Order: sequence, then C-alpha cells, then structure tokens
Amino acid sequence: MEVLDRVATAASVVDKGVSARLAKLGLCTDLDLALHLPLRYEDETRITPVATARDGEAVQIEGIVIECAVQYRPRRQLVVCVEEASADRSGLAESITLRFLNFYGSQVKQLVPGTRVRARGELRAGFFGREMIHPHYSVVRGDTPLPDCLTPVYPSGAGIGQALLRGAIAKALARVDLAETLPDSIRERHRLLAIDAAVRLLHRPPPDMNTEALFDRTHPAWTRIKFDELLAQQLSLARAHAARRERSAPSLAEGGALVAAFLAKLPFRLTGAQRRVVREIAADLRAPHPMQRLLQGDVGSGKTVVAALAALQAVDAGYQAALMAPTEILAAQHFSKLSEWVEALGVRVVWLTGSLKKKQKDAVRQAIASGVARIAIGTHALIQDDVTFERLGLAIVDEQHRFGVGQRLSLRSKAHARSRSNDAGKSAIQPHQLMMSATPIPRTLAMTYFADLDVSTIDEMPPGRQPIVTKLIDESRRDEVLVRVRAALAEGRQAYWVCPLVEESETLQLRAAVDTHATLTAALPEFAVGLLHGRLAGADKAAVMRAFAQGATPLLVATTVIEVGVDVPNASLIVIEHAERFGLAQLHQLRGRVGRDSAESACILLYQTPLSAAAKARLKTMRETQDGFEIARRDLDLRGPGEFLGHRQSGDALLRFADLQTDQWLVDAARDAALMMLSEHPDDADRHVRRWMRGGEDFLKA
Repeated sequence: MEVLDRVATAASVVDKGVSARLAKLGLCTDLDLALHLPLRYEDETRITPVATARDGEAVQIEGIVIECAVQYRPRRQLVVCVEEASADRSGLAESITLRFLNFYGSQVKQLVPGTRVRARGELRAGFFGREMIHPHYSVVRGDTPLPDCLTPVYPSGAGIGQALLRGAIAKALARVDLAETLPDSIRERHRLLAIDAAVRLLHRPPPDMNTEALFDRTHPAWTRIKFDELLAQQLSLARAHAARRERSAPSLAEGGALVAAFLAKLPFRLTGAQRRVVREIAADLRAPHPMQRLLQGDVGSGKTVVAALAALQAVDAGYQAALMAPTEILAAQHFSKLSEWVEALGVRVVWLTGSLKKKQKDAVRQAIASGVARIAIGTHALIQDDVTFERLGLAIVDEQHRFGVGQRLSLRSKAHARSRSNDAGKSAIQPHQLMMSATPIPRTLAMTYFADLDVSTIDEMPPGRQPIVTKLIDESRRDEVLVRVRAALAEGRQAYWVCPLVEESETLQLRAAVDTHATLTAALPEFAVGLLHGRLAGADKAAVMRAFAQGATPLLVATTVIEVGVDVPNASLIVIEHAERFGLAQLHQLRGRVGRDSAESACILLYQTPLSAAAKARLKTMRETQDGFEIARRDLDLRGPGEFLGHRQSGDALLRFADLQTDQWLVDAARDAALMMLSEHPDDADRHVRRWMRGGEDFLKA
C-alpha cells in the first residue's frame, strides 16, 4: 500500500507537543508535510563580500564577532560588530553592525567576541557605517559548509519556527513515496514533470535554478503542482455532478394551470433572456434528479419573477417551495412581491423571520408543516430545527454567497425524509435547489468552484431602463451634493443617502448613520428624512421602508442594509459616503437601488483623499461601466475569489497554489484531463482526489 494512502502521523516525525502545533497548520501526515510548499526562498549558498554588496540588497556575510553590547540610547537594543572572516591582500577587513531591537539574554551570551557567525539581511548605510537590522543569523565553525540548495521559507504559525518546519519536512520527504497519479498520456500532452521530482525540487532547489521562475511560480515544478491541484478540484466536481444524477428528486411537471394564470396576469412581458432561463429551469425541475442551478443576473434584471415561476411549477405539481434570503428587508421585499403576484391565484404565501413574535412564528411553522402554506419565504429562521415542511420540492436561496455551505445544505435537507412516492429502503428524495445571485460569476470561477452547478444567466435588462449617471465627488464638495439632493426631492423624486462602511465596529457605523440623519434633517427641514439601520427592530424597519416606498419619506438615510432587496422605482438618486471604503460588488449593488424606472437616475460616490491604489481602481471602474459582468471580472482581479464564494470553511480558500487570474490555461487543461481520467483511469482519479482534496470535496457541493 502506498504511503499516500496510509496515515503516517507527524508524531512519528517529531514529539507530541510539536505534533499538536503542526496539526494546527493542517500538517498531520507525511503527505501533508511533503505538500506544505515554500512561500519563498533565501539564498544562503554564497557569501557576499561587504565591499561588493550594494545598499538595499539582501546578502549573506560571514565574520567574527569583535564586539557585542546592549545599548540603551536612543532605545534598548543589542549591537553586534562583526568583522569579515577573511581579509583581502591588503590585509584590510570590512566590518558591519548587526542591530537587534528585540532580543533575548541568550543572544547576548551566544554572540560573544570571537564567535563566527553567518548573517543574512538587507544591507543599509547606518550612522556608524553599514549595518543590518534584525538579520537572520547562525553560529558556525570555520569548516561549516554552505548549503547546497536555496533555503525554503514555509507558511508558518505561532510557536512553529522555520527550523522546526524544515526538519519535520525533511524527515517526511525521506519516507514519503509520491507515486504518480497521472497517466503518461496526460503528462506528455502538457509536458508535466513527475510529481515526486517536482515536490522535491521545490523543497530543495539548487542555487543555479531560475530563481525568478521559482518566485513567481512559473517554473515547471510549480506548473505540475498547480495542475494537480486544479485537476483534483475538477475531478471532485465532475464526480459530484454525476452523483447528483443518481439521487432522487420530485419530477415537477411544467405547463400547469398556476404558471399559465400567473403569466396571463403579469403586467409586463418577460424579456427574451428571462424566457430562456425559465425554460432551462423548468426542464431541470421535470427531471427525477435534483436540480442544482445558479440563476445569475445583474441588479434589476428580473430574477425574482423567474424564481416565482419556478416556485409555482412546484406548487402546480403538489409540492411546496421555500425562498431563503440573507436579510429581513430582502425577505420582506420577496414576500411583498410574491404575495401580490400569486395569492390572487389561491396560493398561500407565508414569511418567517427571527423578529416575529412567538405566536406569529408558531402559526407560520404550523402552516408550513401542514402544507397549507405552499410558498415559505424567510431568513435563516427557515432552517431552524423546529421548521418542517409537509412536502418541499424546491429550495431557492437568494444572494447565495451570503450564506455558509452548512446553511445552504440545511435548507435542502428540509425535504420530507419519506416522499409519498418512495418505498421503504429507497433513498430519500431531495428538493431541487435554485441559487440566485446579483453578483455575476466570472467564467474562471464558474469553471472551478461552481463547475458542479448548471448556470442560467439573465443577460438582458427590462426595456425602458435608463443608464445611471455615476459621479465621483470629493468630500470637500459636500455642499454641492446637498444642493443636488434638494433639487431632486423638490421635483418629487426620492433619494438614498448611504452612510460610510465602518467594518471594525457596527456601533461606529450606527453612530455615523444617526449623526448623518441629524445633519440632513437640519439641512433639509422642508423634507421628511427617514433612518434605516440594522439595529432597528423588524417592525420598525418595515415601517421605515413602507413610508419610503409609499413616498411619505422622500429621503432615506441608511447603512448597507439596503444593499439588496430594496425596490422603490421613484428613487432616482443615491449618495454613498466614503465610497472608497466599499468593495466593487457592494458599490454596484447599492447603485442598483436607483434606475428602476424610465427616469434619469444618478449615483454620487463621495470619497475622501488620499486614496489607495485599490480604492482608485474601484472608483474608476464604477465610473467607467455599469456592466455587472465586467465589474465582477475586475473585482476578481482586485479581490480574488472570496467575494463570489461566500462563507465556506472558516473562509479558507480551496486553492492553495493555483491562481485563477494567471492560470486560466491550466483550468481548461485540468477540466479536459478530469473527464478523460474518470472514463479511462478511475482508480488513478480516486487516488489523485484523496491526495489533494483531503476532505475538502464537500465544500464544492453547495
């Protein structure tokens, strides 16, 4: 049996105390240690004469300590004077100062005069000559050889030094057998190194290697590692997709009376893109295996009506539908819309949130459990243990990236364990699942993290929508913005004023909202100004939103609770304070609160200087484009995949080595290789997944 498949604990390499510390880094087996690859390297294979070294250059010098003293001015520090170990023909030797601002008493004893040391650090000109601040150093003998490879620097953690990691990894590499998992045909097609050679080379690269390729991870050894990681992900997703086809789900026939009546009553015509995705979803719902589809579309593209049609297809077939939203405001908007649309058809819609009183919650839960409620809308309250469905056929999750994997799976698990059509012993029926997102998923992510999902895209906006004019205005011109707001309100339009995002403190953000509300109330005495924030009780939030939606409150001061789910067509102006603090996706979502009818709308991004490079890039993007797909692509470049993935396992990324921005060609190659291995080399595919995923497969299935 391969070492790959056996559990060789780190305790066999080091003592139990060290093993526990390594386990915190996920290093529990020899294989874990072998695949714990360096972040960077240091070149300790050569000694650089001080005379030839340039200031600002990281070099290694060797010399004899001639003085070691603790100084107290201008602050306590250890100062060590080192003279080069060998002089040139003139007999003159260069000296250098090693300066330690934080040090231990043991270092003072260790670095006594006469001690030979090697020190590596950045050389700079000091007041008393050339020096290194906090260099890495080691005490050596005159015959101590230089390393014959670059020194790896590994990802580490508290209590785990580089020396410990290097020792543990070296011992693991001496034992581990990294057997090949790729067929020769794949390795030859993509010119990939053997995995064993690639791993060992990355741990011990020779000094004559192309260090630039090592550091920027374009070396063939890194290519093999990244390919293997992406291949394992693609294999897992492909197997999950195939496994879903083997599970049972209710077959929900389309063309029912409710769907037809709903379409006949709609006061508008569906766009071509909406009709296309409705057909895609309806076909999935007819299938006897669970649908797992992502419905994506830009802000205001009409995803809710598509979800309503899917829910009615489930109800037509005798099943229930559930729609879970991340905030009470968004859940309330969905409840208001769907109630208005479908209750006239005799379909009972209920909503369940944490802010309801106990008696109300009990009544709603009873309606859901008995099947009287055919469509249930709510927040996280829908997935509490005391909520049971009589016959759940479709689970809809809006703004899916705001929910954790466990939460999305919990809603899916609410299907009745024994369907009426299931015989004892057969697998339990699962509901179909539709996830919605107004944050479009870039193609690269769709091919990697979301490859198990079928994706429907609404890429067409309803007719009559006007482009939103986006203005960037410095905070110093705030008075001009107030004039613009007053003019819009005087014309009978409505406006939002979004308070600055204060991520480190919800209390500070609340205070900013309250202060801004007071300031605007004083500045605009002729208009009613509402205030909406996350600390308000559910009933108070509903009252504030109702007053704004009905036009009784022309101006609404709010925190980011209005980011999603607020639809007031008469609102034509939004002001976002400290826009430089917001992410691109948030800015785009907030901007989408206006421009919801045919009137000209504007978004004013108030910013405060100085701006970071990233903030400048975000604001520039907002001014240049309203295309949610282009914004998503740029957001991926700026922020990485976290914004799109949502909460997985403690926020951990599933890719450690591959970079979705630079390794797109490897994603394509890995996807093709995965399909070939599953059909022709299933045993190799299984071993490959076990090597690389290490239990992470579940987080690719939700």
